[in-house]
Amino acid sequence: MLVEEDIKEALKAVKYPGFSRDVVSFGLVKQVAVKDGAVSVSMQLTSGAADTAAQIKSESERVLKALPGVKLVHVEVKYQPAAPVGPSMRQNGVPGIRRIVAIASGKGGVGKSTTSVNLACALQQLGSQVGLLDCDIYGPSIPLMMGINERPTLSAGEKMVPPANFGVKLMSIGFLIEGDQPVIWRGPMIMKTIQQFVGSVEWGELDFLLVDLPPGTGDAQLSLCQTVPLDGGVIVTTPQEASLGVVRKGIAMFQKVNVPILGIVENMSFYTTPSGERVELFGHGGGRAEAERQNVPFLGEVPIFIEIREGGDKGVPVTVSLPDEPAGQAFMDIAKALREQLA
Repeated sequence: MLVEEDIKEALKAVKYPGFSRDVVSFGLVKQVAVKDGAVSVSMQLTSGAADTAAQIKSESERVLKALPGVKLVHVEVKYQPAAPVGPSMRQNGVPGIRRIVAIASGKGGVGKSTTSVNLACALQQLGSQVGLLDCDIYGPSIPLMMGINERPTLSAGEKMVPPANFGVKLMSIGFLIEGDQPVIWRGPMIMKTIQQFVGSVEWGELDFLLVDLPPGTGDAQLSLCQTVPLDGGVIVTTPQEASLGVVRKGIAMFQKVNVPILGIVENMSFYTTPSGERVELFGHGGGRAEAERQNVPFLGEVPIFIEIREGGDKGVPVTVSLPDEPAGQAFMDIAKALREQLA
């Protein structure tokens, strides 16, 4: 005879559209009832995508009808229609923070964290109050790139007070672990940590909180986007097709959770030799072309500068050390374009 656990076990074959994780492990299944061969399931989505709800409903019904002894199946997938994204809604999410922006990449190695730290410092130099949240739990790099590694203190209200450097408030798991100690956690622990980084940190008044997402478009990224009340997302890519292919997945990820795409940044666009010759090591123009294809803003391109790499290794972003030089100016221009998108 079928019981509730049998139904939930069967539903583990139903994946959240576009991701490898199933609807049960995501916690979407809220109620299950089984009686005399009739199965009733109620699910609740955290986003307002009607097509996603319809796809989950159809696949769940197919899986359950295939179970021996099942005569009747009723699946209800509830969701909240997407509300307009704006500052008033986002202020209700994290008091004191006007805008929360995710910096994402479809794959690793494209300079996402480098872009995050330089945009944070650039926005600060443009007169904004800025925080930077490192959500790459397995490979935190923000402490190194921002040249700071100290534990947060506790406020009178027992909230973590984020350390700061170059005028930017920072939070990273790297501040809480010793040296090169690895973080070996499962998904629920990561989500709990991210929730604490957002809600249990004394961020104060911020114009922008930039969120450096882990590379990729998998389970962790989806959950993070559903945990943090984002005003928009920025996608970092390099010019070659291998990166642009996963840019489309990154855009699809944000669309699934109703996060507006604020624009695409093309990193490592080209290299200029000492003699003035322009060398396009990874091709050129792919980011701008993809932005036009996807009908999203193109925020700008960042050429290959040795100073950018050196700044990350030394813990002094190039927008701090050389804000008026070409290397720093590239990020300053992108920061201005991003600010205009959110104006």
